[in-house]
Amino acid sequence: MWKWKLTKGASAWSHLSLLPLLLALLVSSLPAACRDAHPLTRSPQVTNSTVVVVGRHVRSYNHLQGDVRRRKLFSFQKFFLRIDKNGKVNGTKSRDDPFSVLEIKSVDVGIVAIRGLSSNYYLAISKNGELYGARDFGIDCMLKERIEENGYNTYASAEWRNGKKQMFVGLNAKGKSLRGKKTRRKNTATHFLPIMV
Repeated sequence: MWKWKLTKGASAWSHLSLLPLLLALLVSSLPAACRDAHPLTRSPQVTNSTVVVVGRHVRSYNHLQGDVRRRKLFSFQKFFLRIDKNGKVNGTKSRDDPFSVLEIKSVDVGIVAIRGLSSNYYLAISKNGELYGARDFGIDCMLKERIEENGYNTYASAEWRNGKKQMFVGLNAKGKSLRGKKTRRKNTATHFLPIMV
């Protein structure tokens, strides 16, 4: 950084003659894309059926799709979530229950599908808020995964709501599944800690 100092006999006007030279140097050092691009003249380019705007960074979350994790979901109520061989969803205290081993797969950004490895049923919430195991993947099986402030995760139906309120996966104090219409995000019965298997 230069420090400008007015010396005896020199005027400030003599230094201004360098200003056009400095501006020319600054403009020439800019990349060509910055000089030529104008916000109104940018045109979209199509590549692989997606529209990309030149000059703007678009966030890509493709790396999150298809991510598969094997976990046990340990509830705040001290139960492991399980999906049995008949598709019934409840909780167990047993650490060795094979029906509590789950596969959590990302199907979209923030949306997961949870499948019991032993039972081969997907965790689903019906339109009425009932938790059940679905043999085939469908819209009932799409769950929004969110990490809460206490470090636990909540899983809400991505499709169905009770009025304006979300319906969550939850287990009561006896390990039975809660109806989605009676669940809330802040209720700890809906909080689960994913434990690696």
